[in-house]
Amino acid sequence: MALPHFLRRSPQGVGVACAIGATMLGGVYLALAGAPAQLIGVNLAALVLGLTGLVALRHSANALRGMAGFAMLLAALVMLATPAIGETAEGASRWVALGPLFVQPSLILLPLMVVGFLHRRSVVATLAMLVAALAMALQPDRAMAGVLVVGLAAQVFVRPDRHATVALAGSLAAFLVALIRPDTVPAMPYVEQIYFTAFEVGLLAGFAVIGGTVLLLVPPLAIAHLAPEQRPTGLVFAAVWLATIAAALLGNYPTPVVGYSGAAVLGYVLSLFALSGTPSPSTGFVPERDQGQHRGQQDSGDEGLNLAPVSP
Repeated sequence: MALPHFLRRSPQGVGVACAIGATMLGGVYLALAGAPAQLIGVNLAALVLGLTGLVALRHSANALRGMAGFAMLLAALVMLATPAIGETAEGASRWVALGPLFVQPSLILLPLMVVGFLHRRSVVATLAMLVAALAMALQPDRAMAGVLVVGLAAQVFVRPDRHATVALAGSLAAFLVALIRPDTVPAMPYVEQIYFTAFEVGLLAGFAVIGGTVLLLVPPLAIAHLAPEQRPTGLVFAAVWLATIAAALLGNYPTPVVGYSGAAVLGYVLSLFALSGTPSPSTGFVPERDQGQHRGQQDSGDEGLNLAPVSP
């Protein structure tokens, strides 16, 4: 059976397929490792929720134009509020309790913010990145502070301007603060240190974790093949998720998607929203349906969210 057009011709569609595959492989690992069935259920529920959110974002892309910077600032403020309203463990305050679940807002919000910032350069969006950096320093969260630095460094490389430079400088300062502050949260079973323990469970479990992790990095390769004009987006997306994977290797931080972490699954799927459209010299992005007749867009707060909506 031929794959749907969305999967064959869209890097975003390839990303959706990879997210589903990685979550399924993560479920294989969790089952073989003896994790409670409810943990697998949480990841699957996060996948469904993320896909629903992705569809909603695609359908509302036109309405979101001109509001992206303020949406990013709102997300950053949520992360900034986390230490005050969230749960604390071993001096770290980066989780929010939702009933029996503990959710890490930065894993959900920051990847999409960072990749989206490549196409959303404004004073408000830059302020959002600085607020997010401050939040990572206060929580403290060395992993996501590092993700922010790596993602912004990639942006300075592919599309330098004063907004990216200021945001990168702020994120570097926040990362140094996060490194100085103590972070002694122990590894949680099925969440952290999975790359070092999966093969102790068995070969199938180990290869499921490795295979799922590789799938997370396939969308940038799809961009290179299906949409070469989007390579800057692919590079930033790869930088964000490579940094997240590296953090899981270097410390007690969640193993993205293939471990138990509904926030990581949700964050990965939502970050796929940025993988559509074509970069342009003026705003950095053109909706797919407007390619070839780009219109520059500006308003008082933002230049316009140029992300590809679903055709009505």
